Amino acid sequence: MFGRLSLFLLFLAATLAGCSGPLKPQRPAWRTQAENACVAQRRVQASEWIALANEVDGPGICGLTKPFKVTALQSGSVSFNSTATLDCSMVAELDAWVADTVQPAAQARFGQRVMRIDSMGSYACRGMNNQRGAQLSEHSFGNALDIGGFVLEDGRQITLVRDWWRGDEQARAFLMDVHRGSCGHFSTVLSPGSNAFHYNHIHVDLAQHGRAGRSICKPAPQETSPPPDQSPLVAMQNAKPMMGEETDNDTTGKPPAAAYEGGDSLGPINAPDAPLPPRRDDPTAGEADLTSSIRRR
Repeated sequence: MFGRLSLFLLFLAATLAGCSGPLKPQRPAWRTQAENACVAQRRVQASEWIALANEVDGPGICGLTKPFKVTALQSGSVSFNSTATLDCSMVAELDAWVADTVQPAAQARFGQRVMRIDSMGSYACRGMNNQRGAQLSEHSFGNALDIGGFVLEDGRQITLVRDWWRGDEQARAFLMDVHRGSCGHFSTVLSPGSNAFHYNHIHVDLAQHGRAGRSICKPAPQETSPPPDQSPLVAMQNAKPMMGEETDNDTTGKPPAAAYEGGDSLGPINAPDAPLPPRRDDPTAGEADLTSSIRRR
């Protein structure tokens, strides 16, 4: 009798275990800890432009514990073209980046301020470079922003896809200055020329790249001519970053198929089939096809 009861209990336990299914994968604990610490330290102040939202949980390990919905930075003076979903640390760093890098560069090159940042994507549960089956991008945790361009006070638009290679001298220098300054604020900066997937935007994130302090900045920052009425010392004031391999991913897992069925309201970033042809003075002209140098994951 006792033996039959034992067998029945074992069968019942196995059945219940089967019904419960596999455990839901867990987001790395350090991400939640970092979000909570940032909020506790009040590095981001809630306002009419920055609002704390409900937790984003999944699919898979994608999501944020304390996401912020952001429509503008710098106390509302620099707007986004669409609402960005970002974690606390990214909001704080972007705000400092605008003040320390973007506005000084715009003032020096154009004599006016940037009024809008044109985003091409913030939170989205997707693979790196928007590739199905790739390792998760930092976008999957609200820890990244893709920037397609800027709008100045007079309404002029400076875009990465046009002005990085084909803009006038000051527009190109402005973007180079922004790229160089970004490398002092973010752990990953990928701009046009880094690989085929970033031909039309600057990707910035705060990923952890293994070794403490390791950062990735591509292409290598270039010296620019001094702005009008500025000295060479002022034009080269940004620190040089540590170089590394191009990547915008987290290595903790892969997105589930559901991540590609609908996606975030901002939508995925559409990667091109091929990079734009370089201009004659493109420093990367003549090199092997960039797509062959991208490490497949």
